[in-house]
Amino acid sequence: MRVDEFDFELPRSLIALQPAEPRDAARLMVVGSRFDDRRVAELPGLLRPGDLMVFNDTKVIPARLVARRGEAVVEITLHRRIDAASWRAFAKGAKRLRVGDHLDFITHEDSPGGGFGALAQDVGFGAFGAKVLAKEEGDVLLEFDRGGAELREALERYGSMPLPPYIKRPRGGDAGDRASYQTVFAAKEGAVAAPTAGLHFTPALLDALALAGIEWLTVTLHVGAGTFLPVKVDDTSDHRMHSETGVLTAEAASRINAARAAGRRIVSVGTTSLRLLESAADVQGRLEAFDAETAIFITPGYRFRVVDVLFTNFHLPRSTLFMLTAAFGGLERMRAGYAHAMEQGYRFFSYGDACLIEKEDASS
Repeated sequence: MRVDEFDFELPRSLIALQPAEPRDAARLMVVGSRFDDRRVAELPGLLRPGDLMVFNDTKVIPARLVARRGEAVVEITLHRRIDAASWRAFAKGAKRLRVGDHLDFITHEDSPGGGFGALAQDVGFGAFGAKVLAKEEGDVLLEFDRGGAELREALERYGSMPLPPYIKRPRGGDAGDRASYQTVFAAKEGAVAAPTAGLHFTPALLDALALAGIEWLTVTLHVGAGTFLPVKVDDTSDHRMHSETGVLTAEAASRINAARAAGRRIVSVGTTSLRLLESAADVQGRLEAFDAETAIFITPGYRFRVVDVLFTNFHLPRSTLFMLTAAFGGLERMRAGYAHAMEQGYRFFSYGDACLIEKEDASS
């Protein structure tokens, strides 16, 4: 399909720069045979008793770093873990780098007059570094000077949350983003982008869902920074997805299989959970334990095997996420839905509002 079929004009005023407070106060567009404007907090009454919700429990790491090589400053965003001490990363200013270069990471200073290039006095210049092992266009392979728990500790100290590029922060993110850009399910470290549909949920909302007879479980897909990359080709058949690591336990697979066999609906919270379930399913939609990488790319025409209902945010034009949403809800219906959302002033993207979509062939 042509990529421009997934294009639309979005006013910048509708891009959410802060999350709703409380989280479940966000607006919710229900996409069925018509469009219904509700709130996320109303979800227990919009789903059916017996529905099984699937959340992504990945945890976002502070994957955005700033480094010096000599006098040059380079912005780094980790996107794929290779081993305990090595990561692939996108580098802004990569043309300044050569294989073999050593990078000295520096901290973000949040006070006026600080910013990229400022050093924390208690850390000292050169206290945390990495070597460039390989380079390809804007992508580099870095080997850090420490690994495992020590690397995670250094990222907490030097890194900032990898907010999407359309969320502008003066110096890499404010303190609130450390909590706001993390779901209540976050448990398994490894994501460099949040599974944003899960950001809308609170303990109180989960309790209300349980009282309504709605069950839930978690799976893990470590979301990569490739989710923000633009689709640069003219036809979807020419696009190649970045791979991401996913885990579906045997217990979770068994629960989902049992629910489907009993005629209960599977509600995927987010495109990340959906992509993992569809990657792990056989042609009949039966799931087995899964622990591998997936680069599944879903566009209209795809036959969904597991998921019946999708809860997701509003996505960027021409993005792979909008393509997946259009595949699930129908391209014309989702175009109309996004037009409705813009007319009604819904907030878009990671910190924005959400929609609840019945699969196209299941709607009346």
